[in-house]
Amino acid sequence: QVQVVESGGGLVQAGGSLRLSCSASGLRFDSYSMAWFRQAPGKEREGVSCISKSGTISYYADSVKGRFTISRDNAKNTLILQMNNLKPEDTAMYYCAALFGCVGYDHTPAQVEYWGQGTQVTVSS
Repeated sequence: QVQVVESGGGLVQAGGSLRLSCSASGLRFDSYSMAWFRQAPGKEREGVSCISKSGTISYYADSVKGRFTISRDNAKNTLILQMNNLKPEDTAMYYCAALFGCVGYDHTPAQVEYWGQGTQVTVSS
């Protein structure tokens, strides 16, 4: 049974940092590209970042480029999103996802194989 579990969300002031983690089990982690999505209240889910199977190629939404860093540890089946200089507009539920390949930073639901349940990030002004 595949499980994808996010952690690390919370409440932070604008300008602060958070580190999201995603742990995956029940799948061959290094066979999947991994991505972060987010969904703010009243808005559609959007792609934030995607990283290749080996971790050598990554993509970012323009809104987070230079502030967020995606990384992975295939030995530990773990995906990380380091978020710095957070802004109130970053407030959203953040989701980890496993997919067969990155096609840029955003993907349709049909391109995602497995979703996590999400972790809430709230940035106060």
